[in-house]
Amino acid sequence: MFRFFENLVDPYKPYAMNDTPPKGLWPFLRDYVREFRGVFTVTALFSVGNGVLDVGMLWYLGRLVDMMTQTSPAEFLAAHWLDLVLVAVVILFIRPVVAAGSVALLHNTILTNFGTMIRWRAHGHVLRQPVGWFESDFAGRIANRIMQAPPAAGDAVFQVFDMAVFAVTTFVGACIMLFDADPRLMVPLILWAMAYFALMRWTIKRAGPASTAASEARSAVTGRVVDSYTNIHSVKLFANHGQEMDYAREAIEGARTAFQKEMRIVTVMDIVLNLINGLMILSVAALAIYLWVHGLAMVGVVASAVALVLRLHSMTFWIMWASTNLVQNLGTVAEGLETIAQPITLVDAPEAPALQFKQGLIEFQSVSHHYGRGAGGLDKLNLVIRPGEKIGLVGRSGAGKTTLVKLILRFYDTEEGRILIDGQDISKVSQESLRRVIGMVQQESTLLHRSVRENILYPNPTAGEEAMIAAAKKAESHDFILDLEDPKGRRGYDAHVGERGVKLSGGQRQRVAIARVILKDAPILIMDEATSALDSEAEALIQKALFGVMEGKTVIAIAHRLSTIAAMDRIVVLDRGHIVEEGPHAALLANGGLYAQLWARQSGGFLGEDIEEEV
Repeated sequence: MFRFFENLVDPYKPYAMNDTPPKGLWPFLRDYVREFRGVFTVTALFSVGNGVLDVGMLWYLGRLVDMMTQTSPAEFLAAHWLDLVLVAVVILFIRPVVAAGSVALLHNTILTNFGTMIRWRAHGHVLRQPVGWFESDFAGRIANRIMQAPPAAGDAVFQVFDMAVFAVTTFVGACIMLFDADPRLMVPLILWAMAYFALMRWTIKRAGPASTAASEARSAVTGRVVDSYTNIHSVKLFANHGQEMDYAREAIEGARTAFQKEMRIVTVMDIVLNLINGLMILSVAALAIYLWVHGLAMVGVVASAVALVLRLHSMTFWIMWASTNLVQNLGTVAEGLETIAQPITLVDAPEAPALQFKQGLIEFQSVSHHYGRGAGGLDKLNLVIRPGEKIGLVGRSGAGKTTLVKLILRFYDTEEGRILIDGQDISKVSQESLRRVIGMVQQESTLLHRSVRENILYPNPTAGEEAMIAAAKKAESHDFILDLEDPKGRRGYDAHVGERGVKLSGGQRQRVAIARVILKDAPILIMDEATSALDSEAEALIQKALFGVMEGKTVIAIAHRLSTIAAMDRIVVLDRGHIVEEGPHAALLANGGLYAQLWARQSGGFLGEDIEEEV
């Protein structure tokens, strides 16, 4: 039975991705609601059925009292035994079936699938955001919104059916029942309803913004706390425990203050609700007794009317809390939309074809990119890298080396000019096909918090054990991997490396990353200080392995340690976004330009940063 309800909607079904999702709450939710239309319709019918049965039982209570007071016990049983049997059937069979259907649809179909669908699609949307988007926000805050908003949306839908539909049905049924008994009994109920909905409107109007503010404050706390945990080495290294506590306390206090404002609204609501409920109970009961005393109503009317208002009294607190929770959940979703509804600014061209790799010719044609600042980055750069050519990129910090690499990978789009690979504009082909032909080893490679096996096989999960081990051996990492053991007892290639690979040394982490790139075997290879984290002995071994991997590939290597790129076919020297020199190592030394100065002023094999600006 559970699987039937759980599988009524597939949260992972294929869908049309939207690069610019609507930012409004209802327009955003509309696409998800559309997938659940049939389920919502049936759930609403079950909720109405629950409300009708609930009021019907109170109505029958009044009828039962009248029947019992008007006849003797023997006459009562003889005349009304069929009534009692039918009511028993309703209570024992029909009501449980309706309740079970309502509960199963709410809990097993809607709650488990609605939020899951939103989270799945939101995660997919966020993963498609460009690198620069992630660099502008806390990873913790992004994750917090992905985790909070979808279940909040599911809870909001749950409240609509569990509370709103049931409550409306119950109130309408109560009005009909009291009108049937005596129309005058409706007057205090209608007056109470007016006061109740005025209070609800007052509460919702204030609870919505308060809830959004509280949710934003909680996200800020998460962002700051996760930032501290992610950078725990720096926190410990600089002995800044107190500073981090103060940094967190500021956000935590902001969250507490926002929550206090939210709770003040709830307290006022609770006090006023108690008052108007007391007035409703007293007025309906007093009026019913008055009608009975004057012979205008039977005793059953008094019994059912009092039972009804007592039932409404117990429901009103639940309804008000549910309504407040509904608004709070919607506030959480609205806050989450600031992340999960952000438009994707770096997208594939419509019907973008896959890159057709042929030889590996890379061309930069008047490329400029300044990160929107008008300075820094690259400025009208022209560069041709021939198929199979191995070039080194050299320059002071900020010269544009990293920008050039990010543009090749299309982590950013060029602001001017274009980049071609084998004659194909990389902005016109799909991003995934572009990055499949490029392998990169970064200066500070990070690993996924998974096993060593999963990390090495990440670019090609079907490569197999032999290929994985061969790549690890080429990267001089196989031996130390066999000695690894994590806190859960997993050993060797099954050992987990920790978040960002923190359980490995810098050199070990770099060698696993190199093994990963070796396994990828992409025809274009980019190395950004690939061996900087290694000791001299390991570096010599890895350099040998990398030169073997470079065979037949187009290679771009960024280096501060110039000795690592001296053997490249050509060295390109960047300064302030321009190419100021290029050529083989020996020719550049003979020219006596910037490269020669950098070579002469190296200290310990690294570029000096104190070179005069004049070249």
